[in-house]
Amino acid sequence: MSAHLEQLFTVADLELMPDDGKRYELIEGDLVVSHAPGLSHQEILDNLISYIKPFLRVNPVGKVWSTPGVIFDNFNAVIPDLVFVSNERLGEVAATEKVPGAPDLAIEVLSPGKENLRRDRSMKLKTYGKFGVSEYWIVDGFQRLVEIYRLDNGELALNVVLRFSDELTTPLLPGFTCAVRQIFEA
Repeated sequence: MSAHLEQLFTVADLELMPDDGKRYELIEGDLVVSHAPGLSHQEILDNLISYIKPFLRVNPVGKVWSTPGVIFDNFNAVIPDLVFVSNERLGEVAATEKVPGAPDLAIEVLSPGKENLRRDRSMKLKTYGKFGVSEYWIVDGFQRLVEIYRLDNGELALNVVLRFSDELTTPLLPGFTCAVRQIFEA
């Protein structure tokens, strides 16, 4: 009788991946490869940044970065579209070129394709909850809505679904408000 052992990838293996424009991430030791995001994805991400960054300049409660490497442990390393880390946690979480630990907020903009949707809606949702991300936004440009998940007993649970005419707020950014429609404007 022979046993088939599945190879687990580590963070060290990520360093060996080619610089070919693809995103290489690890979730529970499985290598997850995705293509570079498309223009509509980037436009939504740019819109989010254009509202959050100016807010943080006036209200310096933390820092936001687009597409940083986040390393949770040796077998879990991802590249969220956007992360926020509060000032209270900057020293512990953002002390190097990558984020070695859970950001306060992780944001993913959905890309087309079944595997992309499974990665963001299932795999990353579970991983972010497991490692203590306080809040996770799934930004859906296809349906023009934002799903906000908040950490509850070690898991991220859906808190609210914001539609095109709603206002986006979060306790992580006190005083921040943005009309959901502005996120999806061309």
